[in-house]
Amino acid sequence: MTFDPDTVRTRTAALVQALPAIEWITDARVERLSQDFYWFSPVLKRQLSELRADAVARPKTEDEIRAVVAGCAAAGIPITARGSGTGNYGQCMPLHGGVILDLSAYNRLLWHKPGVARAQAGIRMMEMDRQTQAEGWELRCVPSTFRSATLGGLYGGGFGGVGSINYGPLASTGNVLGVKAMTIEPEPKTVELRAPEALLLHHVYGTNGLVLELEVGLAPAHAWLEAIVSFDGFDAAVEFADALAAAPGIVKKSVTLLAAPIPDLLLAAVPWLAGHMAAGGHAVFTLVAEFAEAGLQQLVQAFGGTVTYRKTAAEVKASNRTIVEYTWNHTTLHAMKVDKGLTYIQSGFDAARHVQQAKDLRKALGDEVLVHLEFIRTKEGAMNCSGLQLVRYSTDARLNEIMQIHRDHGVYIANPHVYIVEDGKQGQVNPDVVATKMRFDPAGLLNPGKLRGWNVREQVMADAAAGRVSLATLPSF
Repeated sequence: MTFDPDTVRTRTAALVQALPAIEWITDARVERLSQDFYWFSPVLKRQLSELRADAVARPKTEDEIRAVVAGCAAAGIPITARGSGTGNYGQCMPLHGGVILDLSAYNRLLWHKPGVARAQAGIRMMEMDRQTQAEGWELRCVPSTFRSATLGGLYGGGFGGVGSINYGPLASTGNVLGVKAMTIEPEPKTVELRAPEALLLHHVYGTNGLVLELEVGLAPAHAWLEAIVSFDGFDAAVEFADALAAAPGIVKKSVTLLAAPIPDLLLAAVPWLAGHMAAGGHAVFTLVAEFAEAGLQQLVQAFGGTVTYRKTAAEVKASNRTIVEYTWNHTTLHAMKVDKGLTYIQSGFDAARHVQQAKDLRKALGDEVLVHLEFIRTKEGAMNCSGLQLVRYSTDARLNEIMQIHRDHGVYIANPHVYIVEDGKQGQVNPDVVATKMRFDPAGLLNPGKLRGWNVREQVMADAAAGRVSLATLPSF
């Protein structure tokens, strides 16, 4: 389907008038709500900076969501779902205008019990944790943007985050148990998908289904001690981080390696960190259970590190500051405040040789690529690391060369400088994702232009019918 901008704009204005009970935003705020952190990429900054929706709907109930969806489906208006817009690579930026469906007001925790919770997609993860921690449970993984990011946003556009060192990425079996989704039709239907089918709507930018509710696994909540461990040498820092991540007797939530000169960039960007990292050195940010501090100290001594920052859970809460907000892509954000010539890449290492790969790449690329590693488990449970390396950007060609050098070392690249699903993390057309979109979004109105497989859906279905590819079994509706 093609979208004429003037027609979309006219039809959107008519829909706003037809649904006065909905909270609509049509003023200058539409520009802000049409954006995410795409500007981390100089490539995407050039490509996407002029994109705007025509209106933003902020429904509060399922009935209000249904009314907006029905109106858009009947009129052929594109819909782009949004949480808090903390993602990257233009996930929630509308390529063809239309309606931004802001789900941040659809945000109730529906129920929780030991190990499991169900919530509406717009709930902020900090608020969800606040409610479940009172009963001794918390989300298994949260992004560094946990204060504002929504559960549905993490599911639709995220990967994992703090806690993935224990439970792997969000796609690991047992992390997402089910979702409730709505079809994009003039008479929308709601459908419950249980795992593994529920994961067909995960990390595809809301292109193939509108998720209303999520049922997720919870983790036991602990009092988390925060510590920064500083090192003079890179090898000692990465070996310590890996040993801590792998130590089965140390209960932990996060291990982040920030190689020099990243700590110096953070010191320049964040005044309160002064004195808490060694200038010119390497830093490992850690969260361990308070009762596991002795084990942490034992490893610090074994690898020759120095604890330069330490805060108990009570002290962290009282200060309302957490080092979590200097990890994952928050590191990128703070570093770019100091050096606007930086960008980043996303990488996945080989669990069998990730430490050696990190050492080899640092030698190969020097300070052109600043090493930032987040230690996580793979979907299969092996300890590994995921990179959010900072890159001193020069040209698009050199950026692509740097990503290829990583591939040549056996490191997988999830390219953050593209906005097409298959060009980034997915890597190829997924027939199951395409088939899911055909069922949930038959007219192709959800976040159009970002799923390459939609343009070849007839061939995908023909291949499935001929047995050349297989499709997951989904309930019919």
